[in-house]
Amino acid sequence: KANLENKAYMNPIAMARARGPAQNSGPTIQDYLNRPRPTWEEVKEQLEKKKKGSRALAEFEEKMNENWKKELEKHREKLLGGNESSSKKKEKKKKEKKKSSRVSKIFSFLSFFALGLFLFVT
Repeated sequence: KANLENKAYMNPIAMARARGPAQNSGPTIQDYLNRPRPTWEEVKEQLEKKKKGSRALAEFEEKMNENWKKELEKHREKLLGGNESSSKKKEKKKKEKKKSSRVSKIFSFLSFFALGLFLFVT
């Protein structure tokens, strides 16, 4: 108890009031409200510039998409051309082996279905 009696309690609120108002570090609200702002015409010009930039990007993306589609079509034609010759070979093998009609129908359906999926995906 002797230690507590020697130390005085310091009220933080009273200490803050004694120090005075806090020093501002940065702009005040008045400074913010009085800042230079663009006119309506300048805002319109800025918006038009943004639109032009996005148009250029959209055109570039369209060109890239067209080129990609062309490449895919070329690749698809190559694959389809190769598939025709391989499918003819398969048909010959089927005839030679004389598989049952049921098995050959299922196989042809599955190959047609897989080709359709391939064309749909690409």
